[in-house]
Amino acid sequence: MRSTGFRRALAALSVCSLALAVSACGSDDDAASGGKTRITVNCMPPKSAKVDRQFFEQDIASFEKANPDIDVVAHDAFPCQDPKTFDAKLAGGQMEDVFYTYFTDARHVVDINQAAELTPYVKELKSYDTIQQQLRDIYTVDGKIYGIPRTGYSMGLIYNKKLFERAGLDPEQPPATWEEVRAAAKKIAALGNGTVGYADYSAQNQGGWHFTAELYSQGGDVVSADGKQATVDTPEGRAVLQNLYDMRFTDDSMGSKQLLVINDVQQMMGSGKLGMYLAAPDNIPILVKEKGGDYKDLALAPMPGGKGTLIGGDGYMFNKKASPEQIRAGLKWLDHMFLTPGDGYLGDYARAKKNDAPVGLPEPRLFTGPADTKDQQVKEANANVPVENYQAFLDGNQSLDMKIEPPHAQQIYSVLDGVVSAVLTKEDADIDRLLKDASGKIDGILARD
Repeated sequence: MRSTGFRRALAALSVCSLALAVSACGSDDDAASGGKTRITVNCMPPKSAKVDRQFFEQDIASFEKANPDIDVVAHDAFPCQDPKTFDAKLAGGQMEDVFYTYFTDARHVVDINQAAELTPYVKELKSYDTIQQQLRDIYTVDGKIYGIPRTGYSMGLIYNKKLFERAGLDPEQPPATWEEVRAAAKKIAALGNGTVGYADYSAQNQGGWHFTAELYSQGGDVVSADGKQATVDTPEGRAVLQNLYDMRFTDDSMGSKQLLVINDVQQMMGSGKLGMYLAAPDNIPILVKEKGGDYKDLALAPMPGGKGTLIGGDGYMFNKKASPEQIRAGLKWLDHMFLTPGDGYLGDYARAKKNDAPVGLPEPRLFTGPADTKDQQVKEANANVPVENYQAFLDGNQSLDMKIEPPHAQQIYSVLDGVVSAVLTKEDADIDRLLKDASGKIDGILARD
């Protein structure tokens, strides 16, 4: 599942119409033009995202100036990767030469033989060895490299400092356990006037996504280490659901409106009517710029429970039809756009600050060593958000097990959506039965491999 605010600049992706000829997106028409190597790329911000679009176009222009033998053709649309069309584009040969993927897509794209192997070429990617090893591993299948990570996120607890103060809670000591979350939610809900202590998603696969994150926080997992068996029908799984049930029906701290999705919860938080919810750091600018929130009131704590958190992110893979010249050109483009510390589309913090884009949010670090040091120094020098509000998140993440989403994530989330929605809407919900049934369905999904 993607993180919820699309990260600062991830507003869009090029999705070439499936009615277009293969040459419109694929490599056949793009290998060379006027002696240049031409590459098609996607995830260009739409025209409606004026500032991000401007940045993207500026960076492509500067890349082409520095590399006059390469022509970059960028495609835009929304979202960056649409699950409804992604597989069809791959199967139809209509994917761009360099295309955006979620972390959870990597193995699938390789399994269906739609990715070019990059192992012989990554030595030409200047930044590759500076990227976090656990992120590189996501795009490494059977010892071969098939993609390059670009951004990452991890889940935490966003909370409203103003509501904490009004409820007699210490905003500098956010809940560290689920028991403390429940207690804080009850006090916040007691403020009345439609105030909700804690909210959670339970529709459109988002409930299953958050259940997974909450299960990780309890030390559990969704599937076994070998990926062959469901592991949700466990004490940890029951603890997640029992806690939600107790907050919803025993404490009445989650409000009566359920079957919520991300936009609903963001609207509640931005309007000052919600105390806490799980999210990644990229939610914060959405809450401020689109939902009416204030940076000074919004803080971020690590995932309650202290055992684990869900991580996700994205990167780029290459069309299996891409020529060696296109692969080399695409890797140069990735270095220029996304993987130069303190520079480029995602790293030019001075430019972002000048254009009133948030700088200083606690995104998980992409780089290591001197590259990380440089990136953090430039970010710190240009920070324009209250970074002290996120220190607990940064400190707490150091001791958490960072766990990627399960295989077949969207199918599994669909199953778990039904479990979470039942617990939040039915006072007579049978948690044991729900988990047993979900386990069987997930086993069926895993057995298809």
